[in-house]
Amino acid sequence: MKAPVRVAITGAAGQIGYSLLFRIASGEVFGKDTPVHIHMIELPVAIKGAEGTAMEIEDCAFPALASINIFDNPEKGFEGINWALLVGSKPRGPGMERNDLIRENGPIFVQQGRALGKAASDVRCVVVGNPCNTNALIAQHNCRDVPANRFSAMTMLDENRAKAQIALKAGVNVGAVENMAIWGNHSSTMVPDFENATVNGKKLTDVVTDRKWLENDFFSTVQKRGAAIIDARGKSSAASAASACIDHVQQLLTKTPKGKWFSAAVPSDGKYYDIPAGLIYSFPISSNGDGTYEIVKGVELSSFAKDKIALTTKELLAEREVVKDLLVK
Repeated sequence: MKAPVRVAITGAAGQIGYSLLFRIASGEVFGKDTPVHIHMIELPVAIKGAEGTAMEIEDCAFPALASINIFDNPEKGFEGINWALLVGSKPRGPGMERNDLIRENGPIFVQQGRALGKAASDVRCVVVGNPCNTNALIAQHNCRDVPANRFSAMTMLDENRAKAQIALKAGVNVGAVENMAIWGNHSSTMVPDFENATVNGKKLTDVVTDRKWLENDFFSTVQKRGAAIIDARGKSSAASAASACIDHVQQLLTKTPKGKWFSAAVPSDGKYYDIPAGLIYSFPISSNGDGTYEIVKGVELSSFAKDKIALTTKELLAEREVVKDLLVK
């Protein structure tokens, strides 16, 4: 057996947490030969639901599951962990503006960032709870003992959505669609970069030649997919978000083949693509296979892409301004 892994999941009793936990406990994420200790973190009012989920997981008798424990205190829940999956966040309510949602979630991620800094020095943190880019920024700023490059926010769900739409349009298996980078914010301003993606090794735009569809229908579908699911289902994405979180972690733990990339929102150092330093920004990423990564350099961007990227960058700068009092200098 390999060295054990400790992973904490906030919002563990929620729908995404429910979809995520069984797959982690089964060994799918870290390997069936890697013992996994699961730390479920929840609000006190949700502990009973978390206990029910934990009982179900125990009843699955997964050989990879070394232990499962429940916490209502983040500092205790984060103690000694290797991975923090910050799934829990306050959902958007009726009539709530995006800036209101950002302010409502800010204190949650201040607390979690501070708790991570006190309890877990060797941790990699993935923020799933929305608005995930700015929530990750807040957590990272309040966790100064952990290097900034260990924080990321999930845009893999957007990448998966984009790949699925292209696969449907091109009549191919979704695995044939590669290098579909998402730029910027996990919001309706995100930029699915179809111009640098490939289908069966060919330029996507040589396979899907309807430029009008790509710039309009495709873009709009990917950007508004979350809202469309809420409208159809009455609830936000859960299983697909959990699956994307698993993809995100697995991509970070697997060496990316040369010339390939995947999407993740990570801290910008201001050196690449004219993205301001400090933003948690989705880029094309290449993993070194050990949880560390590099931003892929030299991706060519058209004037169309640059204009779209400018819009999502502007939005992220505005979000940072909304929470500037929560960011530790």
